[in-house]
Amino acid sequence: MNTALTDYEKTDIGTIQIAPEVIEVIAGLATVEVPGVAGMSGGFAGGIAELLGRKNLSKGVKVEVGQREAAVDVSVVIEYGNRIPEVAGGIQQNVKHAIESMTGLTVVQVNVHIHDVLFKASEKVEEAEPAAQRVR
Repeated sequence: MNTALTDYEKTDIGTIQIAPEVIEVIAGLATVEVPGVAGMSGGFAGGIAELLGRKNLSKGVKVEVGQREAAVDVSVVIEYGNRIPEVAGGIQQNVKHAIESMTGLTVVQVNVHIHDVLFKASEKVEEAEPAAQRVR
């Protein structure tokens, strides 16, 4: 097995290694910046859509990282009323740009998986019954 490092990983004073978790966080943050994205899905195994929380910034992101290239899969929840192809295209461009500009890796794929559509809760105004009728 050849473990020689490429030029961009070597410097005069040491080596540079980027953990896959760093790429996942970058991709997750770039994804939720796109208008129309309600949040990240729970991921490939879970299947239950949850909105992105600050605790797990890589939720719904899977990456494969080589020495020079990266492939990314993101699972998202889209807000109802948005054109899915436009939102997905925006995700692909934003994720590709963010990873390439921050890490120097070439992004060869950004696959977008739409797991759910979020409907905004309709605001029902319930009429309050008079107190005398509610309590007996």
